[in-house]
Amino acid sequence: MAFGRLERNRPAQPMSEINMTPLIDVMLVLLVIFMITAPLMASRLRLELPKAEGASPSDAPRVFAVSLDATGQLFVADQRSSTSELRDRARSAAQDNPAVEVQLRADERVPYGKVAELIGVMQEAGLTRIGFVTSSQGSGQR
Repeated sequence: MAFGRLERNRPAQPMSEINMTPLIDVMLVLLVIFMITAPLMASRLRLELPKAEGASPSDAPRVFAVSLDATGQLFVADQRSSTSELRDRARSAAQDNPAVEVQLRADERVPYGKVAELIGVMQEAGLTRIGFVTSSQGSGQR
């Protein structure tokens, strides 16, 4: 008399094949990484730049500050000005130093046409370095 089951389960057979799915997943991820980084590595230039002492404060280019408020009023260095006065001051600044940088501050409600007109006046006077001054998002200033 046998104490046990009549059916005997065979133990699981060892797999004779390798599961390729994880290997393929890893290879595809590596391929994507190399496809993205290879052009970045190839376009990098290695340059030996010349050594020089820093510029003294007198060598720094002057700044020509121009502002437009919400009503369209023009200010040069925080003083109210007209377009003809601006043109004259810009010409004299360009004759003194052509590397003068114009820092343009315009209210966000000023129409684009006014800003474009102001840029044209600056370029006509000979000032071509124009920077737009903005406030950062977190500063809370307007």
